[in-house]
Amino acid sequence: MPQLTSGILIQRYKRFLADIELETGEKVTAHCPNSGSMKGCAIPGSPVWFSKSDNPKRKYKYTWELIKVPGTMIGINTLVPNKLVKLSIENNLIKPLSGYDKVKAEVKTSSHTRLDLLLEKEGEKKCYVEIKNCTLVEEEAAMFPDAVTTRGQKHLDELERLVSLGHRGVIFFLIQRMDASVFKPAEMIDKVYAEKLRKAVQKGVEIIAMDAVINLEWIRIRNTIAVDLD
Repeated sequence: MPQLTSGILIQRYKRFLADIELETGEKVTAHCPNSGSMKGCAIPGSPVWFSKSDNPKRKYKYTWELIKVPGTMIGINTLVPNKLVKLSIENNLIKPLSGYDKVKAEVKTSSHTRLDLLLEKEGEKKCYVEIKNCTLVEEEAAMFPDAVTTRGQKHLDELERLVSLGHRGVIFFLIQRMDASVFKPAEMIDKVYAEKLRKAVQKGVEIIAMDAVINLEWIRIRNTIAVDLD
């Protein structure tokens, strides 16, 4: 976790911007690295934490990283899950994905599709993994997506295609909060995605849903979360 500064969220707007009030009363604008609706994760008046970039070319030097809502901290940076899952796999911390010799990121699988990870081991099936950041939780049910995602639908189609060719395909939902007991597709938000997810699983695509433990110093993958597709 980078060094963090605390503040209070004033508002999130234009998808990629957030105004934050510091303890001194100063107001700053931070980049919001989350293109989803952030339903339930962008409540004005909530404590937030942000990092600072030393890149002089950046228009906004601050990046919004965390928010605290009743019952949990939430990691809202969508760049975190890919790095965290890859590192955890490399260190054999995710049992269903352990034992592979090579872990490659951002793998092109067709002329129009890239998936997040390719896991390889001599004599074993190739394993393709697509990682999704999940921050929407209602009544202890983590749900994805929080906005309609045609891109996410295409990823499911691609995983299904790869499985049909004899490979292993995994959709990995990383829940960047600590208050979920079950994972479900967000059918009320994207019915097509929910239907495609069920179909992909029927065709052999695997689902892994795990939550994370978050504090101001680090974020780590924690528990496997039950999946309910009904």
